Amino acid sequence: DLEGELRRALRRDELELHYQPRLCLQSGRILGLEALVRWRHAERGLLGPDEFVPLAEESGLIVPLGYWVLETACRQLVAWSGREETAGLSMAVNVSARQFRHADFVNQVVAVLRRTGANPARLKLELTESLLLVDVEDVIAKMSALKERGVGFSLDDFGTGYSSLAYLKRLPLDQLKID
Repeated sequence: DLEGELRRALRRDELELHYQPRLCLQSGRILGLEALVRWRHAERGLLGPDEFVPLAEESGLIVPLGYWVLETACRQLVAWSGREETAGLSMAVNVSARQFRHADFVNQVVAVLRRTGANPARLKLELTESLLLVDVEDVIAKMSALKERGVGFSLDDFGTGYSSLAYLKRLPLDQLKID
């Protein structure tokens, strides 16, 4: 039932992004934000990702959900770019391993950037180290292709899985988030 509701939620625009600030410890200034998806369920209220993202992963809905998040975040970046106080902010977007492994991932990210007009230098894609467990060469190739276009990368939850420090030397990362 919940899977069917989530499919409808994607069509009915029941999802929304909330933005968690990333602060400079010294000044307290906001450096950027991380886009966090929420589902405004008609009966259950506002649902956090822990209540529906695992189902989205299992059912394959994580791919359209992930692209919705990416597109919505890029549209917000464009809106913020027109305001002096928010023009310099960056946006981090979590990307699931399943979404990243999609054969057309790079082209789809480039298409979203082109369609929305978002500055790729303001976008940071957050990957988890579970992505590194399968076909590291493909991961590096996709990251490098997007990096050439100005997109940044963060490795989230490092230390929770099986990746080694040797991988880090090969990945075009801008940020490492240690669990």
